[in-house]
Amino acid sequence: MITFEQSKKEQMTYPKRKQIILDKLSVAGEVDIKQLAVELESSEITIRRDLNQMADDGLLYRTHGGAMKVNPHEIPHQFVNKAAKNVEAKDRICRAAANEIIDGDIIFMDCGSTVYRLCQFIKNKKIKVITNSLPVVYELQSSQVSINIIGGEFNTERQAVHGKIADEHIARYKATKAFLGVDGISRNGLFANSELEADITEAFALHSAKTYLLCDESKIGKETYLRFGELKMIDTIVTNSASEELAYIEKAQVRIVKV
Repeated sequence: MITFEQSKKEQMTYPKRKQIILDKLSVAGEVDIKQLAVELESSEITIRRDLNQMADDGLLYRTHGGAMKVNPHEIPHQFVNKAAKNVEAKDRICRAAANEIIDGDIIFMDCGSTVYRLCQFIKNKKIKVITNSLPVVYELQSSQVSINIIGGEFNTERQAVHGKIADEHIARYKATKAFLGVDGISRNGLFANSELEADITEAFALHSAKTYLLCDESKIGKETYLRFGELKMIDTIVTNSASEELAYIEKAQVRIVKV
């Protein structure tokens, strides 16, 4: 293990910083950018870049202001990599979404990588989460949140449950709010890359009093393989996009929350 004292005596390279960060994660489980910058005598920009690179490599899970240890037996490398893309934008979106949640809420959460990042902001809320996502379950299992996982056919690639049984399971519940992702949204409606994803998104939205879409700017104005729903299916979009497409979506009585 490389100590801080040893590292300061030598030129601090990325591999050395990486090893120190991994050592700290193995002990504490989480690290803070500001604290690392001081201890490693590096800029916060450098530390943030290091953490982003390590997240891309599946070595940690990025949080706002730092990072958390990844348990390789819980969250697959591929899913961690996807969740780490556009991390700062996704965290702004999810922080704003978390502000919409109050104690006592019953919420649906799907298996999208942006929705997954909502977990870090709701761990201390006294709510019930109903989800088809195993990574969401793993992330919330030691928190204040009560968890219900949907039954059905397990999709290894998505680390989630889908299918007819899953849709029937969702229909037994009534949530106060649903937090969902899509592969694309435009003035023409909602779009998905698979019928399984489309079906479960529809099921969640149908059985929720309010439906929120968490979309980074790459999803706004995008139309993909399958158009599966009208804009009236959703109530609110939380996004970092400044696209002109949002004006057309807003005309359909969809509330826009920009971050």
